[in-house]
Amino acid sequence: MVFIGKQIKFYIDDQNKKNIIERLRTAGCVFAEEEARLLISEARTLDALSTMVNLRITGTPLEHVIGWAEFCGIRIAVDPGVFVPRRRTEFLVQKAVAFSVPGAIVVDLCCGTGAVGVTIAKALGCIKLYAVDIDPTAVRCALRNVTTLGGRVYEGDLYEPLPAKLRGKVDILVANAPYVPTDAIKLLPQDARLHEPKMALDGGNDGLDIQRRVAQEASLWLASGGHLLVETSEMQAPQTFEIFTQYGLIPQVTHSDELDATIVIGTKPTPLE
Repeated sequence: MVFIGKQIKFYIDDQNKKNIIERLRTAGCVFAEEEARLLISEARTLDALSTMVNLRITGTPLEHVIGWAEFCGIRIAVDPGVFVPRRRTEFLVQKAVAFSVPGAIVVDLCCGTGAVGVTIAKALGCIKLYAVDIDPTAVRCALRNVTTLGGRVYEGDLYEPLPAKLRGKVDILVANAPYVPTDAIKLLPQDARLHEPKMALDGGNDGLDIQRRVAQEASLWLASGGHLLVETSEMQAPQTFEIFTQYGLIPQVTHSDELDATIVIGTKPTPLE
């Protein structure tokens, strides 16, 4: 059977393909056939394919091996050591888009690859996008995704690196901030624990430390009637709701059974509210 790599043609017969699938399945890859197809299609040479398969069976996330993830139907570049966007986070995008209009000022905090901001921009066609992450590795990756749409990426701690001119002007704040309690990190799948940065996972003792900091300053940056949207767990949502209330936002909780995703939305009151 003939497969085409990115730059050259190489050959792999059915038996070798079956061997790859079996190795992936033995390593615990639930979708071994699909992963084998992706690895073969992305490899440039047989040696590269062998290296990629070895990385995958030793626990490297598939997205880090092939260099991209599909998110909201869009291919997002994912570099090694960067948090991989999850399908459940597509619900965060859906809700952000529902509250946005073309031309909106959107800030993507804790942006990682920049996937959330990029897919909001793709959905609306035209927004002013600003993305921020404290991790320089994530910032380098986000630059590859965000700047192609005319967005800007900043390295720093939450709001700190944003231009002061955005204060009171932001229509949509999205933050897929870490919300795993510190003691629960050890319970995460191996690929997340070993290959994704702890700072992208660890939300402190109750998992809500970063959400508190995001909510605390949100009203300083949001325009009147603007919205802060964060992903959280269904169990933590009542606490996130109270945090938003504490910092002057009007909160609501929404959940997707299909994606098993929970979003808390906080709205900055208008002067008449």
